[in-house]
Amino acid sequence: MKRFLAIVLTCVLFACVYGIIHDQITARICVQYFTVFHPDLFGTTDPTLLGLTWGVIATWWVGLILGVPVAIVSRKANLRPRDLVRPLAWLAVAMFGGATIAGAAGWLAPASLVPMISPPMAEFEPQVQRRFMSALFAHNASYALGFFGGLIVLIWAWRLPRAAETSA
Repeated sequence: MKRFLAIVLTCVLFACVYGIIHDQITARICVQYFTVFHPDLFGTTDPTLLGLTWGVIATWWVGLILGVPVAIVSRKANLRPRDLVRPLAWLAVAMFGGATIAGAAGWLAPASLVPMISPPMAEFEPQVQRRFMSALFAHNASYALGFFGGLIVLIWAWRLPRAAETSA
């Protein structure tokens, strides 16, 4: 049970660290993404505080959703939390790369999308709208890549015992 919880906590920790780093960047790209598009939880516009708090609030549950099934399948392969560091690190790198590309695409997205996505953002000047779209696209890419990449990590962990059984 201790290893199970350690694996879940490893996944939650990776998700939170990624979320904090990601949100530290996107909060500086467009602070309004957090102050207008998210509930005001702390009454601050400080990008560092927003990145820290939303980096955890928006990602801990993603790590939990990934961690529980990975911990379940890891029991058969006798995986330890440290065995997941490399796959989770590669997942974070892939997510960051995808978020960067998506953020650039958001920067280039047509301004006509802004009022459809976030009506309050339509009131801001075009430069802020462009930064908002960049942050929005980056966040959505991170979630999508995290979901599909998390499935790959889960499949990887699930297949390990089968590979060991067939080679023995």
